[in-house]
Amino acid sequence: MKWAGMYLVGFVVLIGGLLAALWKLGILQNIETTWIVIGVVILMGMGIMFAVANSGTKENISIDRK
Repeated sequence: MKWAGMYLVGFVVLIGGLLAALWKLGILQNIETTWIVIGVVILMGMGIMFAVANSGTKENISIDRK
């Protein structure tokens, strides 16, 4: 599995853990479902952006001119 995919899987696990903790504390009961879905979509978008930004190696190409 590529590192970007691995990063994204870790981010999904993190979001799942946060949602489970908020549910257990009873905080999610006070928030409408629509806002919870919107928050999860925003976090998934951020996770994809971070995964793509951190994937691969960034190399500089130098050209020798004579």
